Amino acid sequence: MTMTRRAIIKGMAAAPFIGAAGSVLSASPAQAATIDAGQFTLTARTANSYGEFADLTAGLATKLPKVDTTAVIADVNRNATHLTSAPSTSEAFQTGFAWDSDDQAVDYWIPQGVTTSADAYGNGTYPEGGTNRVVLASWYFETNPDDDPTDKYALDKGLRLTVVNYNNESAPKYRHVLLVEPVKTATGEFSFNPIRKHAGGIMWYGNLLYVVDTYKGLRVFDLNTLFKVPLTEKDVCGLHTDGQYYGYGYQYVLPQSHAYDNAGTYLRYTAIGLDRASTPDSLVVSEYSLSGTVNYKDGTFNGTGEGTGTPKVVRWNLDYTDRRLASLTATEAVTVSQQKIQGVVSRNTKHFLAASDGPSTKGTLRTFTSGASTASAVCDLVIGCEDLSYHSSGASNWSFGESVIWNVGEYVNKRYVYAVHADGS
Repeated sequence: MTMTRRAIIKGMAAAPFIGAAGSVLSASPAQAATIDAGQFTLTARTANSYGEFADLTAGLATKLPKVDTTAVIADVNRNATHLTSAPSTSEAFQTGFAWDSDDQAVDYWIPQGVTTSADAYGNGTYPEGGTNRVVLASWYFETNPDDDPTDKYALDKGLRLTVVNYNNESAPKYRHVLLVEPVKTATGEFSFNPIRKHAGGIMWYGNLLYVVDTYKGLRVFDLNTLFKVPLTEKDVCGLHTDGQYYGYGYQYVLPQSHAYDNAGTYLRYTAIGLDRASTPDSLVVSEYSLSGTVNYKDGTFNGTGEGTGTPKVVRWNLDYTDRRLASLTATEAVTVSQQKIQGVVSRNTKHFLAASDGPSTKGTLRTFTSGASTASAVCDLVIGCEDLSYHSSGASNWSFGESVIWNVGEYVNKRYVYAVHADGS
């Protein structure tokens, strides 16, 4: 009988790996990768220079219709294409979709982050006690996508979040939402601004959405509080001269509600993932490096100064009761000699990484255990792989036969959102 690659790998997983000489190859004994977690700290922030986030949002609520994410899930307006087989170079495929033709082709909006309702609640559906199966993705606006200084887009529209209704896996639908920061105008009116950041990774936990801010820390958004705005004025964000509010032509805006600013050793907040296997639940952040050494010179970093330049995975515990950080000091920090890390998820001491390799070479899902110095390959991912999200088979309301890991691809006409088997089989 011819065995499939999936059957072969599952059989190999049950036996020790034998080298060419017939000896059992042991794991690397290197333990130097664990470093002091106490050096990585955050400061909680409930306000910006315009006032408390809660007060600013309450002010907007007196001017605009307020809705929650369930309203957006029910108001999707774009059709995604269901994937019936593995996209691009990926292996170990479970499920997924491709954006519509416009979102595949647009060069100035670039997808980065992914998270699902299996992150939001342990049973896999949203809201708590509800039935919606949802995927969220983040995009950033690139003003110079072709690197031609003479051909730049004049207006940076910041960040958007895509809400994908995945209740019908064979015909997913979605809608884009603009991420904004609540502010006041020079005359004291409530308004909001675009958030011009990279949004390389996102994590959904309860009603909160965590978004990485590369140089600064974490931005937090309350998915129970969005505002509905008119669709006209596609180049206006916030309060306009006509007295109306706009969101660059998007129907909904999602204002920031909280922040965690880096306060200790510099950390490049590239990607973020939820760990529901840890006790308590925790989040992990990973760092991108082009050649294996993290760059802390390309922006203004919050914190006390540089530490080791080796890429790191850093963990903070979460508080289940309010969905915020349980402690502002990290509980684990490990280094890993892996360049181009674009995504991270963890299961206790086992960490998964998405490693990219440019616009024409396949990406790789890699894994390592805390204390090891390098990561080994699990399976191939798409070209331009980005963020990761772990989807446990224990998510009873949205379960697969085994645990999967979601990934998203960023390049034009190669933009897939899909899940692979976590064991690579």
